[in-house]
Amino acid sequence: MARTIWRNGAAALLGAAALWLCQVPPLGAMEILGQAGVLGEWELTGHLTESGPDARRQFSGPLKMKHVGICTQDGPEQRAGEIRLQITGEDSQVTAELVLDGALCTYSARKTHNYEGTLSCEGRAPVPLLVWLK
Repeated sequence: MARTIWRNGAAALLGAAALWLCQVPPLGAMEILGQAGVLGEWELTGHLTESGPDARRQFSGPLKMKHVGICTQDGPEQRAGEIRLQITGEDSQVTAELVLDGALCTYSARKTHNYEGTLSCEGRAPVPLLVWLK
């Protein structure tokens, strides 16, 4: 009897673990990761959901940038904002509009191993930005 209970409990636990490991993000959702700056001193993270009903694959969502360089004195500087991203050309190019702490920025990149492009914000010099979408 105890052996049967143990087998049933183990089977249930294995089934729950398999479901947990196989969780798939909702359709039309993805994570964005990136490094901005000449030395990659800014870390970019966000969660995007599909926002356009057409075939141009448009996504939007909240975004955070954190300064991870060694020259911070009072802890890492952080910026929050929103992003609207569009994937085109068989996933080979992205364009995006970002609003970070109220500043409007644009991004355009082509895919190599990741998306490599330039982030241009109002009143600031353009900086390199590498992006991974997963």
